[in-house]
Amino acid sequence: MEEIELYLDEAQELMQKAVDHTAAELVKIRAGKAMPNMLDGIMVQYYGAPTPLNQVSSVNTPDARTLAIKPFERTMISEIEKAIINSDLGLAPQNNGEIIILTIPALTEERRISLVKQAKHECEEGKISLRTVRKNTNDELKKLQKDGASEDDIKRAEEKVQKFTDSYSVKIDELLAKKEIDIMKV
Repeated sequence: MEEIELYLDEAQELMQKAVDHTAAELVKIRAGKAMPNMLDGIMVQYYGAPTPLNQVSSVNTPDARTLAIKPFERTMISEIEKAIINSDLGLAPQNNGEIIILTIPALTEERRISLVKQAKHECEEGKISLRTVRKNTNDELKKLQKDGASEDDIKRAEEKVQKFTDSYSVKIDELLAKKEIDIMKV
C-alpha cells in the first residue's frame, strides 16, 4: 500500500535525522584537540540580537591546542569574550585587542572518563529518538489496519520499521565507539 510506504520513508528519514543530530552533539564534545566547531553553540549579542559566534568572527586553529577568534568588527571583542566566559566550555579567553586566543588544556584521565559518559548519554538520547520514531510509526500503521489495511501488510511494515531501528541503532553505536577511541587517545 502506498500509505504504508509513506510511513516507512518518513520513519527512515526521521531516524537518519536522529543519527545526524547525535553525530552533531558528539562533535561538540571536545577530545583535547582544538576544533572550531567546539564554539558552534555560542551565541554573541550583536547589536542586541543573539547571533552565532561564527557569524561575527572567523575561528581557526593555529595549532592543535589553540583556537584563534578574530572578530569581523573590533568592537565585538568584549561581547565575544563575555559569551565564551558565560558558555559551559570552561575556557578562559585571552584578548590582545585584535583576536581572542583560547588555549585548550590537556585532558586528565578523570576528565576523559567524564567525556565518555557524556558521549554515552548523547548516544542514548539518539537511541531514545529512534525508539520514539519506531513507536509513532507503528501506531500510525495500526491506525491503517483499523482503516482496512491487511494485517499481513502491517506486520511486514512493522518488521521493516524494526530493521530500520536496529540498523540506525548500530550507526549510533559506531559513532560512540569512534568518539570513545578519540577521547581516550592520549
